[in-house]
Amino acid sequence: MISLTDSQKIGMGLTGFGVFFLFFGMMLFFDKALLAIGNILFIAGLSFVIGLERTFRFFFQRHKVKATSFFLGGVFVVLIGWPIIGVVLEIYGFFLLFRGFFPVAVGFIRRVPVLGSLLNLPGISGLVDKIGESNTMV
Repeated sequence: MISLTDSQKIGMGLTGFGVFFLFFGMMLFFDKALLAIGNILFIAGLSFVIGLERTFRFFFQRHKVKATSFFLGGVFVVLIGWPIIGVVLEIYGFFLLFRGFFPVAVGFIRRVPVLGSLLNLPGISGLVDKIGESNTMV
């Protein structure tokens, strides 16, 4: 089992609450207060889990400048009160930031018994194959 420090446990909680508030804010027709709380909790939780230095190194790499600007720009747009535009910018930035992780996640999910068979269904299989292929190294 993986041992976590106390700050990493706090970070997992903050990240979980952040994701909850983001989804809950979208379910309630893009409530800007819930989305803003979710964004702040998610970024704070990420900083607690991997540390401040590694968080800054991850977001501010030269080849991730575009992705970081879209993601953090979306957070800023949500905070100033335009939630729909901000969430669209955040989602685009999120996919650009974590596109190197998607092939690993798809490969893992394909090995899970029930989920793997769902991903091999005819309509879903092509989409998952497209998401799971990696053209860039991160």
